[in-house]
Amino acid sequence: MNMQKIQAKINAGICGFITMVEAQSSDEQMVQLKIISPCETIQMLNEFIPEVDAYTEIGQGFKGMIHQAVQKTLKGCCSGCIVPSGIYKVMQVVTHLALPASATIEFKTEEGKL
Repeated sequence: MNMQKIQAKINAGICGFITMVEAQSSDEQMVQLKIISPCETIQMLNEFIPEVDAYTEIGQGFKGMIHQAVQKTLKGCCSGCIVPSGIYKVMQVVTHLALPASATIEFKTEEGKL
Protein backbone atom coordinates (compact mmCIF):
# COMPACT_ATOMS: atom_id res chain seq x y z
CA MET A 1 0.00 0.00 0.00
CA ASN A 2 1.24 3.51 -0.74
CA MET A 3 2.31 5.91 1.97
CA GLN A 4 -0.35 8.58 2.41
CA LYS A 5 0.88 11.99 3.55
CA ILE A 6 -1.03 15.12 4.39
CA GLN A 7 -0.20 18.49 5.87
CA ALA A 8 -2.54 21.02 7.42
CA LYS A 9 -1.97 24.63 8.39
CA ILE A 10 -3.96 25.71 11.44
CA ASN A 11 -4.29 29.36 12.40
CA ALA A 12 -5.14 29.32 16.10
CA GLY A 13 -6.53 32.84 16.13
CA ILE A 14 -5.77 35.78 18.39
CA CYS A 15 -2.54 34.28 19.74
CA GLY A 16 -1.14 34.55 16.21
CA PHE A 17 0.37 31.07 16.26
CA ILE A 18 0.31 29.06 13.04
CA THR A 19 0.65 25.32 13.57
CA MET A 20 1.58 22.85 10.87
CA VAL A 21 0.45 19.26 11.34
CA GLU A 22 2.03 16.58 9.21
CA ALA A 23 0.50 13.11 9.15
CA GLN A 24 1.43 9.98 7.28
CA SER A 25 0.09 6.46 7.17
CA SER A 26 1.17 3.42 5.20
CA ASP A 27 -1.79 1.22 6.17
CA GLU A 28 -4.68 3.70 6.58
CA GLN A 29 -4.81 2.91 10.28
CA MET A 30 -1.57 3.77 12.08
CA VAL A 31 -0.78 7.48 11.77
CA GLN A 32 2.54 9.14 12.47
CA LEU A 33 2.04 12.76 13.54
CA LYS A 34 4.44 15.67 13.59
CA ILE A 35 3.27 18.96 15.06
CA ILE A 36 5.28 22.07 14.26
CA SER A 37 4.23 25.15 16.20
CA PRO A 38 5.74 28.27 17.75
CA CYS A 39 3.39 27.58 20.69
CA GLU A 40 5.34 25.61 23.29
CA THR A 41 2.16 24.13 24.74
CA ILE A 42 0.99 22.75 21.39
CA GLN A 43 4.54 21.61 20.58
CA MET A 44 4.47 19.45 23.75
CA LEU A 45 1.75 17.30 22.18
CA ASN A 46 4.46 15.65 20.06
CA GLU A 47 5.67 13.86 23.21
CA PHE A 48 2.29 12.19 23.78
CA ILE A 49 1.02 11.45 20.28
CA PRO A 50 3.86 10.65 17.86
CA GLU A 51 1.73 7.79 16.49
CA VAL A 52 -1.94 6.91 16.90
CA ASP A 53 -4.26 4.16 15.76
CA ALA A 54 -6.99 6.02 13.87
CA TYR A 55 -9.62 3.32 14.40
CA THR A 56 -8.97 3.25 18.14
CA GLU A 57 -9.06 7.05 18.28
CA ILE A 58 -12.45 7.18 16.60
CA GLY A 59 -13.78 4.32 18.72
CA GLN A 60 -12.64 5.91 21.98
CA GLY A 61 -13.72 9.44 21.09
CA PHE A 62 -12.70 11.86 23.80
CA LYS A 63 -10.93 9.03 25.68
CA GLY A 64 -8.48 8.44 22.80
CA MET A 65 -4.78 9.32 22.87
CA ILE A 66 -5.17 12.67 21.12
CA HIS A 67 -7.82 14.03 23.44
CA GLN A 68 -6.11 12.59 26.53
CA ALA A 69 -2.85 14.31 25.53
CA VAL A 70 -4.74 17.57 25.03
CA GLN A 71 -6.33 17.28 28.49
CA LYS A 72 -2.90 16.73 30.07
CA THR A 73 -1.25 19.55 28.17
CA LEU A 74 -3.67 22.41 27.50
CA LYS A 75 -4.81 24.32 30.57
CA GLY A 76 -6.46 27.66 31.23
CA CYS A 77 -7.24 29.79 28.20
CA CYS A 78 -5.47 27.24 25.98
CA SER A 79 -8.36 24.83 26.67
CA GLY A 80 -10.32 26.58 23.90
CA CYS A 81 -7.58 26.16 21.30
CA ILE A 82 -8.76 24.87 17.92
CA VAL A 83 -5.47 23.17 17.07
CA PRO A 84 -6.38 19.84 18.77
CA SER A 85 -9.50 19.54 16.61
CA GLY A 86 -7.31 20.14 13.58
CA ILE A 87 -4.90 17.40 14.66
CA TYR A 88 -7.79 14.97 15.03
CA LYS A 89 -9.17 15.94 11.62
CA VAL A 90 -5.76 15.48 9.94
CA MET A 91 -5.61 11.96 11.42
CA GLN A 92 -9.03 11.21 9.94
CA VAL A 93 -8.19 12.59 6.50
CA VAL A 94 -4.85 10.78 6.09
CA THR A 95 -6.60 7.47 6.80
CA HIS A 96 -9.56 8.27 4.51
CA LEU A 97 -11.97 8.30 7.46
CA ALA A 98 -12.97 11.88 6.58
CA LEU A 99 -12.84 14.05 3.52
CA PRO A 100 -10.36 16.95 3.34
CA ALA A 101 -12.55 20.04 3.72
CA SER A 102 -11.44 23.31 5.28
CA ALA A 103 -13.21 24.44 8.44
CA THR A 104 -13.58 27.94 9.86
CA ILE A 105 -14.88 29.78 12.89
CA GLU A 106 -16.32 33.21 12.19
CA PHE A 107 -17.24 35.70 14.89
CA LYS A 108 -19.73 38.53 14.68
CA THR A 109 -20.58 41.07 17.33
CA GLU A 110 -24.14 42.27 17.93
CA GLU A 111 -23.45 45.12 15.53
CA GLY A 112 -22.33 42.62 12.92
CA LYS A 113 -18.81 44.00 12.85
CA LEU A 114 -15.67 42.30 13.99
